[in-house]
Order: sequence, then structure tokens, then C-alpha cells
Amino acid sequence: MRYKFVIFVFLLFWGGMVARLYHVSIKSNFYYEGLAKDNIERKRYIKPVRGEISDIHGHLLAMNQIGFSISIQPHLKLKGKKLLEVVDKLIETFPDLNKTIMLKVYKKHNSPYNHKFIKVVDFIHYPNMMGAYPKLSLLPEVKIEAETKRYYPYGKYAAHIIGYTGRSNKKENINDPVVNEVGKVGKSGLERYYNKVLEGELGYVISKVTATNKAIEVLKKVAPKDNKNIQLNVDIDLQKMIYERFKESHEVGVAIVMRTNGEILSAVSYPSYDPNLFVGGISIKDWRALQENLAHPFTNKFIHGTYPPGSTIKMGMALAFSKSLTGVLDTSEHCAGYITLGKSKHKFRCWAKWGHGTVRLRRAIRESCDVYFYNKSLKVGINAMAKHLRSFGLGVKTGVDLPKEYNGVIPDKAWKMKRYKQAWYMGETVISSIGQGYDLVTPLQVARYTALLATSNLVTPRIAKIIDNNITSPTVKPISFDPYYLSEIRKGMYDVCNVKGGTAFKTMSELPVIVAGKTGTSQVISIPQSTKKRLKEAELEYFRRSHAWITTYAPYNNPQFVVTVLVEHGGHGGSTSGPIAADIYRWLYRNKYFKGQERKTAKRLDDNLSSF
Repeated sequence: MRYKFVIFVFLLFWGGMVARLYHVSIKSNFYYEGLAKDNIERKRYIKPVRGEISDIHGHLLAMNQIGFSISIQPHLKLKGKKLLEVVDKLIETFPDLNKTIMLKVYKKHNSPYNHKFIKVVDFIHYPNMMGAYPKLSLLPEVKIEAETKRYYPYGKYAAHIIGYTGRSNKKENINDPVVNEVGKVGKSGLERYYNKVLEGELGYVISKVTATNKAIEVLKKVAPKDNKNIQLNVDIDLQKMIYERFKESHEVGVAIVMRTNGEILSAVSYPSYDPNLFVGGISIKDWRALQENLAHPFTNKFIHGTYPPGSTIKMGMALAFSKSLTGVLDTSEHCAGYITLGKSKHKFRCWAKWGHGTVRLRRAIRESCDVYFYNKSLKVGINAMAKHLRSFGLGVKTGVDLPKEYNGVIPDKAWKMKRYKQAWYMGETVISSIGQGYDLVTPLQVARYTALLATSNLVTPRIAKIIDNNITSPTVKPISFDPYYLSEIRKGMYDVCNVKGGTAFKTMSELPVIVAGKTGTSQVISIPQSTKKRLKEAELEYFRRSHAWITTYAPYNNPQFVVTVLVEHGGHGGSTSGPIAADIYRWLYRNKYFKGQERKTAKRLDDNLSSF
């Protein structure tokens, strides 16, 4: 027994020795070989130049300014004479620099393990550095490197489309090696959505170095992949015109101009902000001013603003009825100015106090009769309505190439139960049929849905046209509708803009091209039943006024463009949003967007009123 124990100990000892020998002589060799290689080779990354963004005509909307950064040699004593001399020399050369900040940054990054120069000045403009470069380059403790800084020449005009770049955080640095080296990343808009494209790819140089980290030979060099540019469908001149139009009328809102294939020519969210404020880090004062502005200039209203669609939903609602219940649109409805449900005395009122009388589909669109849609909705039900409206692009993301797009809400019974833990009421179906209640959509959803009404194609809106020399292809999803009902709806939209009694006739009937559309007034407060005579919108306090919509397409016979306008608390769509839309069409006509589509060459339908 003792003999076996001795043998076991002997084998255990020599087994351990063999394992240790393997670890030291073979396995650890890879580790020490890598360590030795790190001691004789240095890999220095070459930062790519961020791609530029231009509009459809080549005007630069996001560009790079050329300049320099300044770094200081590491391992200098924080309160030592040499560090203070270097910083004082920089202050003497560039009086606008902050000595306290530079010393704070140096202290933060200085450590025995850091052998890289510490960047204390992010950017000095090229002309400012030229006179100072000869003197500063003689200081061995100072390193000057070429640098670029993002600049947005059109500032506020395209801020919600282009977005901005800013300093990266730890999480962004970990997730992206390019961002880790560059220190900047797209924070919003196209800058964020296409960051991976715009930032390019790192290059690098591998050098042989001495024990003091001095390069003596270049072993390998790989150039960065940069200048990955993006060209947009946007016309910046149109963008500027619309922005200034909002400014002149002192309105707050949104305007979208889109080709019927989904290409976005303009998307204005007014008011806006200057994205250049964020490039080097925005001040507390400027940030507070943006946050405290009640018009919300920092909010991208065309994808982050959600509003009740009001009567702009009625065309889609009619198509939802037709897909849900065969023949439901074949019968007329009588409008006496209101309806009641069961034994309830609550009146669901039409906007026309005395009613519209007997109404068929085309007239219901033209004169925006609420009762027509109230009655039809009770026959179809909320679940069927919601199902089809979502398939038309309402209450769902459009898929536009911008980050963090909002869904909005097209409610049904399941949605309300999940959201509020409550049952659905019949009265909620009624108000949903005219785009009120829980209904919330973004202006871009309404523009997309308008293109569907015009062409029977549900498109994916696109801002970028050419991405790194690759042309984007539009995504189109055909949706089939009963051709008779769709024709009647389109005629009703024609009547809205071109026939007396249409809710946009005054502003849209004399344009150089024939426009079809629909206005909408979406209430932000409920009107008490006790109110016998409604106050005019202008008589209400600003934030109690309804939002004003108009959504249109043109030319009527050959749809090419969609124009959707929303004015927050603007009252009536025809009188408030209509003039803005009309000015957009005039601009498009003057700038040759409508070729051979003048009103005089288009077929008029004024004499075809038999279906009223």
C-alpha cells in the first residue's frame, strides 16, 4: 500500500512538471511572442475623412472644414514648469483657448500607461494655424495633426433632415472602432442613420520602433476608405422657400413635398435649430433655450410629431369600409347635423350645424360630411377599420431613412385593452371614423398615404438618392382597390380643390396645375354638449385651437407630387395650411417641376357633378 502511494506521488509530481514545462515552453510562447512584437512594432490608425452630403443639385448640406488639432506629449508633471510653459505658449498663440480646460483634459488622459500624445485642442481653423505652425512645430512637446470639423452651410433649413455629429461616448466608442479613433459620431438625422457609410473605414500604418517608441521603418501601410458621399432627393432651394414661408406667416408646423414614388424633395419642420451648435458641444445656455421653446424647435415634427389626422383620414376610411363590407359605400346617408346612439342624448355632431342632407361618397369627401362616416363606421366596426388603415400606412412606421421614427396610433379594441385595461365603446368608433379620439399619425404617414390614394402604390419614402455611388431603388407595394370607389374618392378630392363648396376651393382652384386634395381640422380639445354655438378658431386661446391639415397631389390626371402641410393650432386647413401648399405648387411650377402639365392642358371635371 505504501509502495503504491509513493508511485502515485511520483507520477503526480512529474505530471505537474510536464504540464508546467508545456505551459512555459509552448503555450506561453504565443503570449510572449505577441508581447515582444508589440514592443518592436507600432500600429497607428489613419482616420478617414467623413463623407459629405449634398442635395439633388449638388449643393453641400454637410461638409468638412479643414483645420488642425493640438496634442501635448504625455508624462509631463501636472504642475511642472514644462507643461505650464507649453500651455501658456498655446494661450499666447491662440488667446481664445481655455487654459483650465486644457489642463483638465491633460490630467484626465495622462497616465504611466499612455504613450500617446494627449489631444487638448480639437480644432483650429486652417488660416489661423498657418502663421503659428512654424513656431509651434519646433516644440518637441507639441504635436499638430490635420483635422476636419463638420459644418452645415444651410444650418437651420435642413437640420431635421441632415442632423448633426457630436462627441462620441464610451458606449459608442466600444461599439465602433472608427468612432473610437475619430471621437465623433452622427447623433441625429441622416448623419446618424447613415453613420456607418459616412464614417468610412480606418487605414493604418505598422512601423518598427525602438525601445523609446521612435519609428525607424514602415512595415505596412493601408489607406483609409473615406469620402463616402451621399446625394439626396432634397432640393435645398425648395426647403429654404418653405421654411421662410412658415417664418413669414408666424406659423408652427410641417410641410412635406414628395414624389409619388417616395422621393422626398422637401421636409420642413418649423421652427428649427442650427446644427452647428452641436458639432463642438452645445453650451448650457443654447441647450436650455431649445428645451424651453414652446414651439419645440428640436423636435422633428414630420416623423416625431403625432397628431389626430382629422378629416384627412376620410378617404382611407372609405376604402377601409369598402374592403370590410361589400356594398357599404353604395348607399347614401342622411346628415341632419348629428347622430345619437341608442337611448343616449349625446350628440355626435357634424361640422355643418344644419347638416348636409342626403350624401353620397363623392360629396362626403368634397364637403367633408362627418355624419356620413359616423353611420358607415357603425356598420363596419373599429377592428376592421383599424386593420385596413394600418395596411394603408397610417399608424405604422413609413420606413423612411431617418432614425427613431414614431409609429403613431390607429386604435382597435385590443389596443385599448392593452393600453388602458378598458373595453371599447361604440362612440369611440364614431369619432375614430373622422380621425379623432385616439387616432394619431405623423405628417409623413399622411403624405405616404396620399401617394397611395393617387397611385394605388404604397411607397417607402426616401431622402437619400445616391449612397456611396450606389443609386437607391424605391420600394413600391401595390394595393388593389375597387376602381369605382377609388375613382369617386379621387373625384371628391378634385372637388375639394376645384369646385365651389370644396373646403380648399378658395386657395387651390387658381393654381397653374390641377390639384386634388383634402383638408382636415383636428381638434385638440373636446367641445361640451352644452355648447350650442361654437367659437371660431381665431377666438380660442392658441393652444386650444385645432391643428390645420391639407394633403394634396398633382397633377390630378397624372399624379407626380404630393404636398402635405400641417399648421399646429392653425384652425382650418383650407384657410391656414392651404395657402402654404398653394405657394409650394407655384414654386414647383416656376422651377419646371411640372412639364406639359399646365391646367389648360388637363381635363376638367367641373361639368361632371352627377354623383353629388
